[in-house]
Amino acid sequence: MKYTKISLKTTTEAVDLISNLFDELGLEGIQIEDNIPLSEEDKKAMYIDILPELPEDDGTAVVSSYFEPGSFDVEDLIQKIQDGLEEIAIFTNIGEGTIQLGDTDDKDWINNWKEFFKPFRVADDIVIKPTWEELEAASENDIIIEIDPGTAFGTGSHETTKLCIQGLRKYITPTTELLDVGCGSGILSIIGLKLGAKHVLGTDIDPNALTATLENIEVNQIKKEQFSVFAGNIIEDKNLQKEVGMKKYDIVVANILADVIIPLSGMIQQHMKEDGVFISSGIINMKREEVKEALLANGFTIIETIEMGDWVSFVAKIA
Repeated sequence: MKYTKISLKTTTEAVDLISNLFDELGLEGIQIEDNIPLSEEDKKAMYIDILPELPEDDGTAVVSSYFEPGSFDVEDLIQKIQDGLEEIAIFTNIGEGTIQLGDTDDKDWINNWKEFFKPFRVADDIVIKPTWEELEAASENDIIIEIDPGTAFGTGSHETTKLCIQGLRKYITPTTELLDVGCGSGILSIIGLKLGAKHVLGTDIDPNALTATLENIEVNQIKKEQFSVFAGNIIEDKNLQKEVGMKKYDIVVANILADVIIPLSGMIQQHMKEDGVFISSGIINMKREEVKEALLANGFTIIETIEMGDWVSFVAKIA
């Protein structure tokens, strides 16, 4: 099905008023494009370490929306937008105020990426298989992990995940209590249990991650008593810290971002056994020294440094 896209070029200062105008006229699903630099809070809410470089912010923005053909009298809609712009222009600079129309296909943007997510080996004997795919080649000794990331982060294909798996394989025992900070879709939690860990507790700031993790735990036939999960920011949320701190952990794994691992290294020891291991990954190589310095300053000894591509993982113990 085709949709009509209506776009209005304006200024960043007029975006809120124009968005409100679109909403009042019955246009839903408003999209805003601008080059305003992200705030530190925005960056922390995103799940990438290197942000795309934006052009210099020139104060312009484009406000767009989509509607089904026939749902509006287009000429009448444009006239109402222009009338609204005249009123808005009394209060703020609307810039060009030009309106463009175009057609776009109705696509399932949320799920289209699944076409490119195929089964793959994340280690010699560990295969990640999307829940909707058939597995054609596997040996009887392979550990098969079924994953549907949903809208949570984590298909397992990234180097940072592979680095964590190397650490988990080396240190997990049948008595291991594992804490997975930033569990995402639950890949590392599930792999930890498949490698023999006794119990895993996962945390993530994104509620979507909890939904994805619990679904993936179930599809991988993990027993309920082997896994727990909590939503929240373990660095700042005192209630979550109490929940997590009811026991001490043999291994803490954190495949997040360098800028999160740094403050995490200052408080995670309270959740670790004296001989516990802290496996951190998600560290782009340009942030390597910052994370290393934070670990050492917070009382850790780095026992192993693993690199893959542009990424670094530190394995550390309490000094």
